[in-house]
Amino acid sequence: MCMGMFIALIDIQIVSASLRDIGGGLSAGADDIAWVQTSYLIAEIIVIPLSGWLSKVMSTRWLFAASALGFTLASLLCALAWNIQSMIAFRALQGFLGGSMIPMVFTTGFIYFDGRQRVLVAATIGAIASLAPTLGPVVGGWITDISSWPWLFYVNLLPGLFVTIVVPIMVRLDKPDWSLIKGADYPAMLLMAVFLGCLEYTMEEGPRWNWFSDDTILATAWISGLSGIAFIARSLTSANPIVDLRALRERNFALGCLFSFITGIGIFATIYLTPLFLGRVRGYGALDIGLAVFSTGIFQVMTIPLYAALARRFDLRWLLALGMVLFCLSMWEFSPITHDWGAAELLLPQALRGMAQQFAVAPTVTLALGSLPPARLKLASGLFNLMRNLGGAIGIAACATILNDRTNLHFLRLAEHLNASNEALNNWLAPSLGASGQYSEQALRQLWSLTYREAQTLTFADSFLIIGACFAVAVVLVPLLHKIAPPSQPSADAH
Repeated sequence: MCMGMFIALIDIQIVSASLRDIGGGLSAGADDIAWVQTSYLIAEIIVIPLSGWLSKVMSTRWLFAASALGFTLASLLCALAWNIQSMIAFRALQGFLGGSMIPMVFTTGFIYFDGRQRVLVAATIGAIASLAPTLGPVVGGWITDISSWPWLFYVNLLPGLFVTIVVPIMVRLDKPDWSLIKGADYPAMLLMAVFLGCLEYTMEEGPRWNWFSDDTILATAWISGLSGIAFIARSLTSANPIVDLRALRERNFALGCLFSFITGIGIFATIYLTPLFLGRVRGYGALDIGLAVFSTGIFQVMTIPLYAALARRFDLRWLLALGMVLFCLSMWEFSPITHDWGAAELLLPQALRGMAQQFAVAPTVTLALGSLPPARLKLASGLFNLMRNLGGAIGIAACATILNDRTNLHFLRLAEHLNASNEALNNWLAPSLGASGQYSEQALRQLWSLTYREAQTLTFADSFLIIGACFAVAVVLVPLLHKIAPPSQPSADAH
């Protein structure tokens, strides 16, 4: 099941470093090719909160097996896509089928294991949840460099078929209850799909179209807001809601969802910013970008045994606080970034981020879901995982907006100092001064490019500091959590 979750999560970002290659292969423009990633995210974010209800209807093992098989077939269709429209449709199908696997792993881990084993399970699942998106650009860049973009999807076939065959054999948690289909709250499902779909679209496309100055973005924002209010009202008054919003009354679960949201901002926004910096400012290719960010994953894997050892001896709340502090420190180390930073300069901040992800995600899983009885885990797990993806979507949208707005601001501030009284500038331009007393056009273009590069670099530093501020807020909230004592006996559902 962890393998299924891993391939579903890594496919969020596996195309990010190779969108240009996919666009070239399908003869698609920049606006169209962005939907290769957006369609996957919209479909995934819609199905994640539905997975709890679906697993009650079909049972955990058969829903997981069907999702794995469908995800595998959708991956094959993506590799065989003949134009950009077919690719977008198949990616949406892939995201919808892959997204349903993610929450079930969290639920199953807490039902199968008890006591101290839960610490290791949470560490493993948490590591995969944060490591897979981090490795996406690395794996995608490497595959595209040594082969071609269809292999971004062909690599899913073997593990997908393996999961499809093995999960029904080994996983026996519950039995299907098809009678739930008859009394399901379908209006709530529709409201939730419209709410999350429009919200994800607004977050993804807003920075590109200058937010609410665009009529489409304004319309989707209103639709999302109104349908979201209606969905929440219906879920809180329904006897059998499809998403257990009442679980938010539990302080640990509510705070756990908030921390999941913040870690989603940190994980996805930094995955977005770092490759973008290396591509725009340094001019790195897909493989070079992958190798430069690979250190995050290495340090996170190395931290898993350390976390597991400490989690058996110390209060998980303080390990969570340590993770949030490490994330703050990582963003602080990113902030002095300059235009010549590469893999060597990024090593320390990325090492801290890798360690932070392990210490931030794993205890959040235990503290949030460990506070709920097994009967509520399925419906609540979808909400918990949804918050991480929403945090990622909002974090990326915010960073894209910051990059657009702050770059112009920094450029204007730098340009104010590029005048005749700047001696260093005069010396730099002197060789290009013509007989007519005018500087050459080539020199002025080069000056503009250098100024714009520095403005971009300053904006990336701003973005990292803002992400760090989010984690600073989270550190303050950690003491509000209750301590979770793992149960000494397995639950009845584990038999």
